[in-house]
Amino acid sequence: MIRIFKIALRNLMRYKRRTLLTAMLITLGVLMVILFSGLAGSFKAMMIGQITDSNIAQMQIHKKGYVSSIDTSPLHLTINQKGYKKVEKILKENPDVEAFAPRIKLSAMLSNYKETTNIRLNAIDPKKENKVCPNVSERMKFSGSEVPDILLKPGEIIIPTKLAKGLKIKIGDAVVLVANNKDGSVNGLNFTVAGIIDTLMGPQGKEGYMHIKDAQSLLRMEKPEIIEIAVRIKNFDKLDNVYSDLKSTLGEVKNKKGKPAFEIHTWEKLSPFSNIAKMIDLMTISMKSTMIAIVLISILNVMMMSVYERVREIGTMAAIGTSPGKIMGLFLAEGLSLGVISVLAGNIIGIFGIYILNIYKIRFAFGRMDNILLSPTISFSELAWVSVIVILVSVFASLQPAYKASRMEPVDALGHV
Repeated sequence: MIRIFKIALRNLMRYKRRTLLTAMLITLGVLMVILFSGLAGSFKAMMIGQITDSNIAQMQIHKKGYVSSIDTSPLHLTINQKGYKKVEKILKENPDVEAFAPRIKLSAMLSNYKETTNIRLNAIDPKKENKVCPNVSERMKFSGSEVPDILLKPGEIIIPTKLAKGLKIKIGDAVVLVANNKDGSVNGLNFTVAGIIDTLMGPQGKEGYMHIKDAQSLLRMEKPEIIEIAVRIKNFDKLDNVYSDLKSTLGEVKNKKGKPAFEIHTWEKLSPFSNIAKMIDLMTISMKSTMIAIVLISILNVMMMSVYERVREIGTMAAIGTSPGKIMGLFLAEGLSLGVISVLAGNIIGIFGIYILNIYKIRFAFGRMDNILLSPTISFSELAWVSVIVILVSVFASLQPAYKASRMEPVDALGHV
């Protein structure tokens, strides 16, 4: 076996220019896959992190039927205190849940005493919200240079940048919120603008924040009620498994009609950016498919040319008693050696390229957030997967030329001109 690979390497070096060009082409394909996977994976992770850690959280629990009518911010699909206690118990008993926070979603009219406009609001418990969405404060601007220990207090409101500019509202200004209660009546309360929040892309990015106790007062809830429960887990990679466990457990809680009382959704079902994540995955697959095609065509071309140029040599090998299996193995060894050498070169250059990208620090803007840093990385499992695919394709591309060489008749091969 070792002798076969020695002969294979020697045969590859007989055509140095062709071998070098083919190896460079395969190496370039591997390099591009590594760099693209690193950049695309980093962007996807950053995007998901910004969405889940600064806005909607990783999962949300609602009363059954709420998400299908979420655009209208329905107030009749609230979770009462008894229902919240049941969900709270389920979440506390799950070892994968890190934190959870109650919220109220509502639409209201915002007035600066001169102009009025509509606004969507997240009513939150500030301490619990910080644990579920630890990056939410990064989008907020306050009167001081530092973020306060508590994002907002009762009587305060944080409004989106666009509304602040449109109504010329500044931090510290007094505003009025007017909202319809679920019984159809109208109520209004005075608030102080405690901060301005930058806008993300998508509908969730246009929401302001207020204290959950103020929302319950504004909506005249006689007893504490909430709209949703935001959930954060300890390991994001286990999101699907935790989601399945919670969905199963929550499904056991029935309403008066004997049907599931709650529904749970991951961020993918709640955010339009899930489609962008799917497009990133699709582009990554397309890049890998292109690389496989490059390897297949390159190896196939080299091995077919090698067989064609060495017909008489193959005939001589067969004439002196070399078995068809060994002849076939020789050409397979050449394809395998070319693939392995190219993969090693591609991996080394690719890892070095990732290292260089991290040194120079790629920055860009996402939505309204500027100076976001990309940190390209690629796992060893990803490198191993790409390497194995390239090597297998190299061997597969060598099969047909190798089989052709092994089936040559010695007399015909020796007489070939």
